[in-house]
Amino acid sequence: MILEASFLFRLAQAAYVIAALLFILSLAGLSKQTTARRGVALGMIGMGIALAATIAVAIESAGMAGLPGQRSAPWVALLAFLVLASGAAVGIWWTRSVEMTQLPEAIAVLNAFGGLAAVAIGFNTFLLRSEYPLIYDTAELVEVSIGVIIGAVTFSGSIVAALKLAMKMKSSPLRLPFGSYVNIFLLLAAVGSVIWLLINPAWGLVPLLILFVIALILGWHLVVAIGGGDMPVVVSVLNSLTGWSTAAAGFMVNNTLLIITGALIGSSGAILSVLMCQAMNRSLLSVLLGGFGAEEGAEPASGVVVDQGEIQEVSAAEAAELLKGAKNVIIAPGYGMAVAKAQHPVAELTNRLTANGTNVRFGVHPVAGRLPGHMNVLLAEAKVPYDQVLELDEINDDFGATDVVLVIGANDTVNPAALDDPSSPIAGMPVLEVWNADQVIVFKRSMAAGYAGVQNPLFFKENTSMLFGDAKDKVDEIIAAL
Repeated sequence: MILEASFLFRLAQAAYVIAALLFILSLAGLSKQTTARRGVALGMIGMGIALAATIAVAIESAGMAGLPGQRSAPWVALLAFLVLASGAAVGIWWTRSVEMTQLPEAIAVLNAFGGLAAVAIGFNTFLLRSEYPLIYDTAELVEVSIGVIIGAVTFSGSIVAALKLAMKMKSSPLRLPFGSYVNIFLLLAAVGSVIWLLINPAWGLVPLLILFVIALILGWHLVVAIGGGDMPVVVSVLNSLTGWSTAAAGFMVNNTLLIITGALIGSSGAILSVLMCQAMNRSLLSVLLGGFGAEEGAEPASGVVVDQGEIQEVSAAEAAELLKGAKNVIIAPGYGMAVAKAQHPVAELTNRLTANGTNVRFGVHPVAGRLPGHMNVLLAEAKVPYDQVLELDEINDDFGATDVVLVIGANDTVNPAALDDPSSPIAGMPVLEVWNADQVIVFKRSMAAGYAGVQNPLFFKENTSMLFGDAKDKVDEIIAAL
């Protein structure tokens, strides 16, 4: 091809390699809090290089004569500018308006767009080839099919996940009658559509559209059957699927960068999903099969409480008195802290206690919040020192030597039923063993069950006191009392 022989094309390939290396360094940087900001910056630079190289090649190809279907270079340049400007404007406006508590559903929406992009590339690739039916290739048709299937499943599944995370849809799993058979039927129908496409490419748009609709239904059905407690894992799985759909799109358009980037996202998302399942003592297959929280003995997410005895309430002033005499304090944050936007007052409370000679640390569960690393991001935003933030396996043995534990907005991740009740839906899940401390203070709005819909016996233990109300307001009251 003329384009392949051009200097700009070869320069773009070199730019893709540089961008891919920056993406790898970006992922490495995101693995630690201390290097996360640098990782984000490297990812932004890599994406900027990739976009610039792609647009430059597109403009050059448009200026070459004899290439079918090409528009003039000025029109391509104008279109590229309008697309980038509009996308950047929407992205800046949207991300600036997204609250920290909305990050999980925001990421789910971005996953949905990634899947939809893969679908669009698949249809575009097929329609371009339909003008020249003699050059249809079986491998290419399979690539198109894979891109459409993964992209559509990712799109509809991510939309459902976003709605559940935003509480616009019930978090409890929706189990349709004969749901497993429905999934099997949809998979067989998808395979049939692919076979139809391969046998008769001339009719390809019809089976491709049918395949798209089937994949949309499959993605919806798979995710609605999964309970809210497993949504962090689902988001990670969908993120992985977005990566694989990106890789499939790279094969379709013969773009090395998309293949490399898609493989990075797909593999890292898959690894993260497995690690999160291990943190919950669950298999990835059991999560994807759905139904978590619907078993007998689980409490509905509406907050129905089983009477397990009397609870003890404590005031903010009383909590302050306990903290004054404490030498070792551990704070276990959860999604409730994010909802109350209490991370900054919690950081101030930490500074006050530390200045008073108290050893204050944070115990963060791997699936605390609605997204992996959600609590770490909140604490980093409030400038909590990194060395005070510890993971479950680093701090669990220290609760026995702790004077006071503050459970701020956490529920399922501090539930002793995971260890004590074999019939509990969360049985076997590693949890923060906060009840081993001398005194536990739980910040909570009400006695409602957690996101997984399971009642927490911690609230009724003798060494546990409940501090009801908005977490931010209560922490401010404790600071004032101190």
